[in-house]
Amino acid sequence: MTRLVPNRFHNRLHSQNRRAFLLGAASAGAALSQFPLPGILRPALASGFAPTQSMRGGANNYRPNAPLVDRLGSGFWVSGTVRRAGDGVPLEGVRIQIWAATTLGGEREPRNHGSVLTAADGSFRLEMEQIVPNFGQPHAHLAYDDADYETVFLRPVMPSAEDTSVSTDFVLAPA
Repeated sequence: MTRLVPNRFHNRLHSQNRRAFLLGAASAGAALSQFPLPGILRPALASGFAPTQSMRGGANNYRPNAPLVDRLGSGFWVSGTVRRAGDGVPLEGVRIQIWAATTLGGEREPRNHGSVLTAADGSFRLEMEQIVPNFGQPHAHLAYDDADYETVFLRPVMPSAEDTSVSTDFVLAPA
């Protein structure tokens, strides 16, 4: 039977390597904080607000410049927030387009398309007719498509056709 004996030299070397690594990492972090970072790294190292990525199928039946509306019916609420990538600052006055298949008809139906503007806290909200399944899934479409930030199309799917609301958030990257 082989018996393992602690190797004091190995333990001391491991401890020194660990200490050197930690001191090096701390020095590198301090040095990086003194210099501007390339634009691609800045959002990733900010306070954690990575840009929202467009979803597959999100742009289906999109209509540029859908009119601003107060409501598209009643009984179902679409809501969310819009923030700037990197620092997470809420964005006011941002146009969000919303459309869905509802009890009034399909996604192409003009009365199922409308846009809203975000409030000072970045929130938006629109009441519409009940969303119904389209291709077997109850879902909404939401889009941001203006010049100030990168375009984002979202397609949140609801767990049930019985749901009476859906909420989704945008984190927009400057264009």
